[in-house]
Amino acid sequence: MKDIRRGRRRVRVLDAVTLDVLPGEIVGLAGSAGAGTTAVLHVAAGLTVPDAGAVRLAGAPPDRTRARRLLGFAPAHAVFPPTLTVREVLDYYARFHARGLNRGALARRALELGGLAPVARERVAVLPENWTARLAFAQAALGARPLLLLDQTLSRLDPLARREIAQRLAELAADGTAVLVASRELSVLERLAARVVILRRGAVVHAGPLGALLRERVLEVVLDRPAERPPPGFRATPAGLETDLGAGTVEAALALCRAHRLAVRASHVRSKTLEDVMVRACDGPR
Repeated sequence: MKDIRRGRRRVRVLDAVTLDVLPGEIVGLAGSAGAGTTAVLHVAAGLTVPDAGAVRLAGAPPDRTRARRLLGFAPAHAVFPPTLTVREVLDYYARFHARGLNRGALARRALELGGLAPVARERVAVLPENWTARLAFAQAALGARPLLLLDQTLSRLDPLARREIAQRLAELAADGTAVLVASRELSVLERLAARVVILRRGAVVHAGPLGALLRERVLEVVLDRPAERPPPGFRATPAGLETDLGAGTVEAALALCRAHRLAVRASHVRSKTLEDVMVRACDGPR
């Protein structure tokens, strides 16, 4: 649990959040603004101390030197010394991870991971956000750290860069790196994450593997006129209605619409998306 003070009030930003990330696994964190995804990453990185509960990285608290050497963290708004070049920034961080290894080799590997060769000699002060996000990822991954925490790093990339970095993350995970990534780009988490954890107001409202979830089907129904009241199991949409089919059939769902005397113009079956899951999980009062 974690509370913060806002004026005279104490506000709970995390509430009994429990999650684990295994070697070689990519876990996605999703939630609307203020849901607590950044707070989770800050607690995991040892930047914030929870009021209750515990965090362990390979058995050690995150504030221990041993644990800090295991994780790389890319914050949502990474800041680097503006007068240094991209290569100089990576050289600087490589000093903390060399431990007998070739510092230059570590920096070159990080430069390659981030796809930063075109801007290696550019000063950080002139970098567009897209390249700063790449640098944040490269710094976090520097030294082959076995746990990566990424806060909105993918959300700050353009589509081509996002796909490239997502591929690098998949390769790191295949080599055994554990990745916990928060992103507003839910389509990226759909392609990348093995599991997803959805937060709402600091609490976990959904957690589970994505594979089976995204194979589920949704029936979309377009109506000639809005339904006064959706049939059982249906949800209103701007175009009409929709429902999760589950083990049911399209024919049975459409028959229910006809039984409620709804004028069906068209229907379409699509796969469920992570956005569907998040909207449903975060719907309603709490």
